[in-house]
Amino acid sequence: MAPFRLKVIRTMFSVGERVAPALTGRAAFELFCRTPNVKRLTAGERRAVSNAVDFMAEARHHRLKTGSGCVAVHEFRPEPGRARAGTVLVIHGWRSRTEYMRALIEGFRDADYKVVSIDLPGHGQSTGRRLTMVSAVEAASQAAQWFGPFEAVIGHSFGGAVAVNAAVGSIDGLQKLVAKRLVLVAAPSSLPLVFDGFSQMLNVGPRSRTVMAGRVKRIAGRPLSDFVGDRQLAATQVPTLVIHAPDDREVSAEQAKLYADAGPHVELYWADGLGHRRILSDPAVVERAVSFVEPVAKVALH
Repeated sequence: MAPFRLKVIRTMFSVGERVAPALTGRAAFELFCRTPNVKRLTAGERRAVSNAVDFMAEARHHRLKTGSGCVAVHEFRPEPGRARAGTVLVIHGWRSRTEYMRALIEGFRDADYKVVSIDLPGHGQSTGRRLTMVSAVEAASQAAQWFGPFEAVIGHSFGGAVAVNAAVGSIDGLQKLVAKRLVLVAAPSSLPLVFDGFSQMLNVGPRSRTVMAGRVKRIAGRPLSDFVGDRQLAATQVPTLVIHAPDDREVSAEQAKLYADAGPHVELYWADGLGHRRILSDPAVVERAVSFVEPVAKVALH
């Protein structure tokens, strides 16, 4: 966000906190949910999308109807004639899309998995300009109905938090997503902390934050304080691999430590020096993710 624009917004929220917190709270929540314009890509993003044209042409493309619009689903199948190890679901993060998950998708496909990757609402080839945890979990739930059950769900950043919430059935009215394992790459654990960071950046005051939390409860059916990933994982016992870089500047490594403390069913793998996005294309990270899921599939095949 441009410095001048950020300064103006911070001033508006400061004034609004004093005179109309109900209004500024709703406005802050809508701004929090607003997704980037998919037509306004950075040079690096355009290059990544362009380099993935042939890769995306290999997929079968589907569109699933959800309450927030149409979600694009991309289905990558193993080479013909090779036995399938099962199906995995891949979920990207905020300001991301299937193309950026290419290395992980290819790693699992080369290991004979069918890979289903969704573009979350407001991202990639999906419709809309708004994304919430509710609409993200609904998208994953729809994919599960059509392509599940899954050997594993692999999520990066916000997509990792979506994977956890889908697996525990945190959204009222949506069934739990069935997955034997979870792989969380650079994923935040605490949604309340994400809200706090956003609110601090935009100078959203305490009364306005209370309104924001109320919006979460209204659409999700439960309070914001319930959306804490390490507590959710502790209650599920789904074997989980957490992959994180200590130098991640977007999602603190402390979030990975919280996940790891959820119980003995959670493994932590440190990907030193890979930050928040380079971690997705690292061969060792891909190999670790695939090897974590593979034992389950091999047992099922025998």
